[in-house]
Amino acid sequence: MSGKDVIASAQTGTGKTAAFLLPVMNRLLQNHKDGQTGALIIVPTRELAIQISQHIEGLSYFTHLSSIAIYGGNDGQSFIAEKKALQAGADLIVCTPGRMIAHLNMGYVNMRGLQFLILDEADRMLDMGFLDDINKIIKALPPKRQNLLFSATMPDKIRQLAKRILHEPSEINIAISKPPEKIVQKAFLVYEPQKLPLAKILLKQTPYKNALVFCSRKQTVKQVRRELKQAGFSIEEIHSDLEQAQRESVLGAFASGRIPVLVATDILSRGIDIDTIDLVLNYDVPGDGEDYVHRIGRTARAEAEGVAYTLVSDKEQNKFSDIEKLLEKEIEKAKVPDELGPVPAYAPRHRGGGDRRPQRKFYKGKPKGRTDRKK
Repeated sequence: MSGKDVIASAQTGTGKTAAFLLPVMNRLLQNHKDGQTGALIIVPTRELAIQISQHIEGLSYFTHLSSIAIYGGNDGQSFIAEKKALQAGADLIVCTPGRMIAHLNMGYVNMRGLQFLILDEADRMLDMGFLDDINKIIKALPPKRQNLLFSATMPDKIRQLAKRILHEPSEINIAISKPPEKIVQKAFLVYEPQKLPLAKILLKQTPYKNALVFCSRKQTVKQVRRELKQAGFSIEEIHSDLEQAQRESVLGAFASGRIPVLVATDILSRGIDIDTIDLVLNYDVPGDGEDYVHRIGRTARAEAEGVAYTLVSDKEQNKFSDIEKLLEKEIEKAKVPDELGPVPAYAPRHRGGGDRRPQRKFYKGKPKGRTDRKK
């Protein structure tokens, strides 16, 4: 509100979007300029661009502010509409880096009167390799503007980016890399072939309005969706192989409750705000602790309650142990139903240690070797 640059980090689900939209829109209403773009909001994914655009539409309904979302995967008519907005100016433009670069390369983008640059989910954009695109976009902007950088985490590479684009920023850090306290977290120690039958049991026995199942690979997403659909669940999938229109249709059906279960890759781990998600099931352990925080942060939004289950195979125990270290807490190891047979004990090996136990193998669905159950 005072016009200073801001670098802010807060856990997922705490309202970062409203934190920058409301004051920026208020300032644009006070200092409106026709024919100029007022605010440029850069985000990592199409889904987040669409969601922020919807928030803008709702918040600006009784104002004269104009806005547009610019992202790839649309048809030619959408590209023409985006070109018109970039030439004539729109009060708020939400874009993904790749699509904005496509327009910049054609030479007609007009950003001369830009007042605000907002980078949302900046850490995710850098993880996805957008640093060069972001730098190119920034070079096309006027040097005098207010810069706002929002990120759920604050690694060194984000601080380096902030030093380049922010001027004497105010810094805000709130509960970094910690999920909301109201999320009930449980882990189930299993062998890989036990994951699918356990997922079926958990989805049948746990009450929920909307359940979001995360897998690390799109091939796994397709397999899990197929198996659960055959088991009678009303379920759909989202991953990068789907066209944008398909992704929007599936997400809309999930948000409205017509599809209660959705299987997805980490494409949905950030920025998707559906307040009816009360169960998150990590079919695979995510690659790092921050991804875990983002995944389970899709539930318990805005102080609601939620449940997060993680299926941890014997080969994923090291990764899960790293997550517990980041969270600075041990996650409850829940009992696996007896009908699924013996399960591994929780014994993650410390990286670089000398514990070189042989990998156990499955023969006809049962582990060979030690079969003690975690008590």
